[in-house]
Amino acid sequence: MRGQTYVIFAIIFVIIVAIFAVINVDSVEVNYLFGSGEAPLIFVILFSVLMGGVITAAVGVIKVFRLQRENKTLRKENKQLNNQKDTDDRLQPELEQGEIETIDTPEQTDQQQSNK
Repeated sequence: MRGQTYVIFAIIFVIIVAIFAVINVDSVEVNYLFGSGEAPLIFVILFSVLMGGVITAAVGVIKVFRLQRENKTLRKENKQLNNQKDTDDRLQPELEQGEIETIDTPEQTDQQQSNK
């Protein structure tokens, strides 16, 4: 539904730009960095809209690539955490029965030494 809304707005925008461009067919002077020239206003309007679309699309593509890279990183991290959880779940019964000794972390070791 969301995609259809975008398409409808895009069609409305294209129709408005086309009507506006067809109404303005006079020739205008366009100043460039390196000179100036005459061009029909319809070409200036359509070129401006086209360049705006290209720039917007480029920014969107960059954002999509960045999000895909972040998604890949998060999926990899999620997989590692799930593997760790599976290992913990598998070893939990053995730990509760005392078959596996717990390993003190460096913080626990320091705390035990300070209590002595």
